[in-house]
Amino acid sequence: MFESAELGHKIDKDRYDKEEPELRRALLKAQYELVKKGEFPVVILIGGVDGAGKGETLNLLNEWMDPRHIQTNAMRPIPPDDLDGRPAMWRFWRALPPKRRIAIFVGSWYSQPLISRVYGETKSAKLDQEISDILRFEKMLADEGTLLLKFWLHLSKDGQRKRFKKLAKSKKTAWRVSETDWKHLGMYKKFKSVSQHLLRETSTAEAPWLVVEGEDERYRSLTIGTTILAAIQRRLDTKSKPKSDALPVVDRASSIDSVSVLDRLDLDQKLEKDAYDDELALLQGRLNLASRNRRFEKLSVVAAFEGCDAAGKGGAIRRVTQALDARKYDVIPIAAPTDEEKARPYLWRFWRHIPQRGRLAIFDRSWYGRVLVERVEKYCGVPDWSRAYGEINDFEEQLVSNRSIVLKFWMQISKDEQLKRFEEREKTPHKQHKITDEDWRNREKWDAYNVAVCEMLDRTSTEQAPWKLIAANDKYFARLEVLRTMVEAVEAAL
Repeated sequence: MFESAELGHKIDKDRYDKEEPELRRALLKAQYELVKKGEFPVVILIGGVDGAGKGETLNLLNEWMDPRHIQTNAMRPIPPDDLDGRPAMWRFWRALPPKRRIAIFVGSWYSQPLISRVYGETKSAKLDQEISDILRFEKMLADEGTLLLKFWLHLSKDGQRKRFKKLAKSKKTAWRVSETDWKHLGMYKKFKSVSQHLLRETSTAEAPWLVVEGEDERYRSLTIGTTILAAIQRRLDTKSKPKSDALPVVDRASSIDSVSVLDRLDLDQKLEKDAYDDELALLQGRLNLASRNRRFEKLSVVAAFEGCDAAGKGGAIRRVTQALDARKYDVIPIAAPTDEEKARPYLWRFWRHIPQRGRLAIFDRSWYGRVLVERVEKYCGVPDWSRAYGEINDFEEQLVSNRSIVLKFWMQISKDEQLKRFEEREKTPHKQHKITDEDWRNREKWDAYNVAVCEMLDRTSTEQAPWKLIAANDKYFARLEVLRTMVEAVEAAL
């Protein structure tokens, strides 16, 4: 697939001098239009062989456009073990731009898979798995509205050798050619083979690769600049179509006998206060010891608490944190997304809180909001919440693959118990802040929420990250079930 990039493409100086000013003007105009009214972000990947002009292209784009609205990410390949237990995609998620901004990546999610395969550190099966992960990630970006442009700058082996020699001759540029560059030149055939496979498998309709010959600077610059301009203008000129809520969606939670998994949960399970106190002390002690175990430093815990309003999530979380060193955990309360969060892909605000090894992240509400409150309240369209199940499963799979213990609790109470707790909150001064008009509105949609919950459980309770359903009519029983589940999971991992 590199044949067209080894033809000796060139642009003469006269033509370049004529076209370059107009291209710069048009690019800057398009960028300002994007900043002013664009409802999408732009992500530009610049990859390719060493010496093909990746750095020069990055600098040129920052020169041609307003760098105040460009986010530059120069990321070196980092083995997963150097990320403190976080998934490989964590650092790229954190670097995603908001709407109306451009992010340029020199070094991207392709770099480490390519290097590892060329060096023989991974097998072809591992590369294919990484390719599958990349395809899902880029599909998600496209579905979220990101304009993703991928450029691969290519040189023939002779072209790369000539480029290195030219740079090495001058004291001003010799530093740009390292021992690693010369080593990679000797591995050119292997790099080319793996790169071809990588590009062929990841050149999709949503995000195709454009292979650009890098030997002639003027050709390279005009080609990339023109392509970026056309893509941004085309997107700006395309009127956004409203997302249809009429798409056929199979309700996997429904059954002809009207019995659901929530109906089978025994909500009458109770525990006496004395028994609760004894068991609480025992379980908290076990959790404390487990979190201080030397081997825990090789693990992390991601715990998501969901449930009916007034089901006792806060109380359960407090019993967990009471057992832990406050320096080892973070409690992340999730409310309605901020403007900053709404400007990025949905999962971005959760990725940035993923803990490093030896720590716990406890989410009070979580990434399941999209398939629960956003679905029921119609804050997003059917296509958005329908694809969210797969994106969530992929997210959790990446966490588990990096030795995170993923715990998901659904705390369920009866409708009568919820009413009792709502009324108690209204009558008790120090609890009145816990009850809002929104809680009462949500209660009116009890059945709709039950349908959404059951489908969520069916589609996201996986072998690696199963849901734990907690009968929470009795707070004592519920708190101990949460603690016991967490303790047993951590002890098993240790």
